[in-house]
Amino acid sequence: MSATDLAAAELTLTGRIRTASNATFVGNIGDVAVVYKPIAGETPLWDFPDGSLAHREMAAYLVSETLGWGVVPRTWLRDGPLGEGMVQLWQEQDPKQNAVDLVASDQVPEAGWKHVLEGRDQNGRMVTLIHEDSPPLRRMTLFDIVANNADRKGDHILAMPDGHRHGVDHGLTFHSDYKLRTVLWGWLDEALTPGELDGIDRLSEGLNGDLGRDLEELLSTEEIESLAARCTTLRLAERFPTPAPDTSAVPWPLF
Repeated sequence: MSATDLAAAELTLTGRIRTASNATFVGNIGDVAVVYKPIAGETPLWDFPDGSLAHREMAAYLVSETLGWGVVPRTWLRDGPLGEGMVQLWQEQDPKQNAVDLVASDQVPEAGWKHVLEGRDQNGRMVTLIHEDSPPLRRMTLFDIVANNADRKGDHILAMPDGHRHGVDHGLTFHSDYKLRTVLWGWLDEALTPGELDGIDRLSEGLNGDLGRDLEELLSTEEIESLAARCTTLRLAERFPTPAPDTSAVPWPLF
């Protein structure tokens, strides 16, 4: 289906995702399955401007495309049955794969996984939060850092059958204040690869061109300047950062 059809053809709702904190629906545009989040269904937040979450989802997609890593599924803004909102291509993840997991601390895999934190579950059992050690998750982590993602839960990472990892639910992004909360802390202080640094360079260049102009329709000037500053800081450090002191480093709940 063409971009014109996706933007203008009838959007039919087929269900609602009840676990989402904002009104979130699944539907179809022709034979294409999509997720639809109307602006009218956004829950007001004390720290983000009202009615801005759909625009932040769109900004996240544009940043993902500029990085060139395909973190965010195709996303666009359009009218729908409940008014203007964010629409995103539905992604059918592999139910047999988990990119992030919470396991008993005495059963942590020896290889291929990164440890994030350890604690006790509701039964007093020691458990460990882990995520896979993979290039797609490294790139998603860098995306979250520059996007200042305040809500990277485990369930917001979709494990695709081909090994790709999509990130979804990016309404809480691009705040000008430090808000990073994520379950992907496994690469603390590790050096970035040349390919990862190239992605940050593409983003910085884009902010001085078409991307910067497109984001002006979605984010405030201060938020765009903060995004550029995060890119500069990351590029100069050439390493994954550690959590900022006196902040909540992970979202709650974790999934």
